[in-house]
Amino acid sequence: MSRLAGCSSLAVPDCILRRTLAPFTTATNQRSQVVCRETLYLLDISRYTSDQGSSVYFPNTIFTGDNLYDVTLSDGDCRLRVTLDPRLNGLVEKYVLRRGLAVQNATLAPAMTGLTDRTENESFILVSVEIIASETKTKSDQDSLPWTGSSDVSGPLLANRKLFLPLWNNVDFHGDAWMKTAPPPEEQEETPTALRPTVTVKDLRQGFLAHDVWALRTIQRRLILRITAKSHLTYYGRAEKNCAIPYQALLKAHDSSGSVSLVLWNSACVHWYRAIKPGDVVSLSHFRVKNQYQSEGDDIEISVNSRNPATRIAPISEASVAPDCLPPPAPASNFCDSAELPSRSPGTQCDVIGLLTFTGRAERTRKDSELLEYRWLRLEDGRSSCPIWIQLFATSQPQTHSHLHPLMVLLCSCLKVVQTAAGASYLTNTPFTQLHRSGKRKSQLPAVKQFLDWFRQQDEKRLLRSALIGGFFTYPPLPVSLEEYMRHRQGDPGFLQGAELLREIKTLCYRERRTFCIQATVTMVRYCRRGKENRCIFWRDTSSCLSSFSPSSSSKFLPSAVNQSTPRSLPSPASGRTCKRKLLLHSDTPQKGRPRATVQPEAGNKTAILFDTSMEFLQDTDEEEEDDDSSSYATCPSPPDPPRVFVETLAMRYDPAHEKKQVAAVTMGGTLTCAAVFACEDYYTLSLKALSDGVCVDAIFLPQSSSSSLSPSSHSHGNTWASVLSHGAFSSHAPPPSPGDLIATATLLANQKLACLLDVCNLGRESTEVVISRAFRMT
Repeated sequence: MSRLAGCSSLAVPDCILRRTLAPFTTATNQRSQVVCRETLYLLDISRYTSDQGSSVYFPNTIFTGDNLYDVTLSDGDCRLRVTLDPRLNGLVEKYVLRRGLAVQNATLAPAMTGLTDRTENESFILVSVEIIASETKTKSDQDSLPWTGSSDVSGPLLANRKLFLPLWNNVDFHGDAWMKTAPPPEEQEETPTALRPTVTVKDLRQGFLAHDVWALRTIQRRLILRITAKSHLTYYGRAEKNCAIPYQALLKAHDSSGSVSLVLWNSACVHWYRAIKPGDVVSLSHFRVKNQYQSEGDDIEISVNSRNPATRIAPISEASVAPDCLPPPAPASNFCDSAELPSRSPGTQCDVIGLLTFTGRAERTRKDSELLEYRWLRLEDGRSSCPIWIQLFATSQPQTHSHLHPLMVLLCSCLKVVQTAAGASYLTNTPFTQLHRSGKRKSQLPAVKQFLDWFRQQDEKRLLRSALIGGFFTYPPLPVSLEEYMRHRQGDPGFLQGAELLREIKTLCYRERRTFCIQATVTMVRYCRRGKENRCIFWRDTSSCLSSFSPSSSSKFLPSAVNQSTPRSLPSPASGRTCKRKLLLHSDTPQKGRPRATVQPEAGNKTAILFDTSMEFLQDTDEEEEDDDSSSYATCPSPPDPPRVFVETLAMRYDPAHEKKQVAAVTMGGTLTCAAVFACEDYYTLSLKALSDGVCVDAIFLPQSSSSSLSPSSHSHGNTWASVLSHGAFSSHAPPPSPGDLIATATLLANQKLACLLDVCNLGRESTEVVISRAFRMT
């Protein structure tokens, strides 16, 4: 059989992809490569974990992770799904290779056949590809194009997995296979008018712990339960395991005799996870009872499987259950308001309801080897002047998370209290945290009714003025002195050398955020407004290093698979011209000669130049004469290598007219596609020179940003450079200094040794955000 025997009969006979794959029909027993010189479009990227057999497809590759990626390419006439060579995985994980790109010179190699149950269709590996244009507008009917090759297989190509994972976390479900409604029962039971259970939770527990034979076998009796809580999904797929659907979810349930945990396994999660919700009454039979996993004492759990045995589970109406057998209502909610939160003990669980006034951008933090997606939310409930802060991780509710926006009423259940050493309190997830985008479901509860009464009395214009979305944000508040920071770090500040910092930044994946600490001196301070970077004012220590890594440049941090020896040169950031980026992505290409990646100013930007009048006393650099002083400050039409702030760094004022586009911009993979009013467009840039090895780094400084306005410091200080840097913000108890005054006093920073806390986030598209959140004088 030829390698193209699996080609869809609907594919265009002379399409580019079919012609490219044609040479393989005469080379059935050898591995070779072909190159498609024509332009192709990258329609989609799908992630899954490898299995025990996946490494055979890549005999010369050392796997650095469990992920594999299937990529969908199109020539405009047909589609082909191929597997990305694992040596290029970093390009996806750093969001360099992404959907919507136009590519060419795609090198394809046939995968080895005979290792899966799809031997009639050949799979191909994408060995290298060249990006010729960023996000392009492709035909709207791409999804209806016919497939070629083995692409008509619905699941992953090179592993025994049935489902794809979300690109950015392992908690959410992904794809159409996850059923929204309960599947129909395999057998219709003849039931009386009122259902009655034939076994209870108490019976099961007593029988199993007493080792009664009937309780150790498949339980075919009917159990009627009420679901009280649902956990997020747990994905346990690993390269050393071949389970096709490695998922697990936990349900808490009870009847009138007691409570019990239900564990959904594997395909049972696909069939039932979305269909069952807290509060539902379910009928259960044909299940097994087991010892509860990691239980402190002797207890049981019920295993729900799709086979061996196939559990029969069905949501039923309360009216269909005999009144004396109806499980009792779920336990009462444990609401906590903003006034009560500071007095709650760490680790205690509670529910909250409030009005969203700030929705942070999606970021990720690393826990062990896994990246966890989270965002910060600010809720107001009218019970105190302090808001409720929530660090919200994924809850297996992707649709709800992707639609969070300011001025939405949000009810969050099963959160837990976190208290910092400094006494700040906030809330975060438990495994059973759930979001509800309205309080109507529980409007009869006193706490909810009280909040809704307050909400109806609020002035919409006032709320709109305070509503923000996205931007750099840090919480809880960081220490304001070196001594406090050392105590927080238990005496170890974790100082990195400059070269170590660059290596650590290079390892960051897309939207992964980490905080680093270096010892440095300040060699330059710039004040700019977004879109007006060519008219910034600055001070510099002319005796120090001026060449540095800029947050607007990620040339030091492109992955090793990017060959930069042939691309076209890019114009300078101040030129205002757009540029087409040409990157050769190849697994075997060494790192050298990388180009500079820039962020161009947006067209139509309307900003006021705040420093025109206040800076009249400063001389222009073109007229400045040399003197013996090693420091200087100036206004300059084109300052040395002016860095630019990313739009992702600045918080936007919430605009209901552009709600969907703003919400999409702050999610994973999002980008701003509409005009936006930013809460603050002013920013400073500090050029830092590491004391250890002289490596220079540019860091954005945002003393008047959303971070300081959303969570103002209670400390009063004198708005000197030393105090502003140690607090990360201007004093909230006094008017902020003018940019000119602050730049004029920047000479005081010369030769000062500082401990600098840098928040670094990989924003994808070859962009790295570096923000200096604190800097303490070292004595």
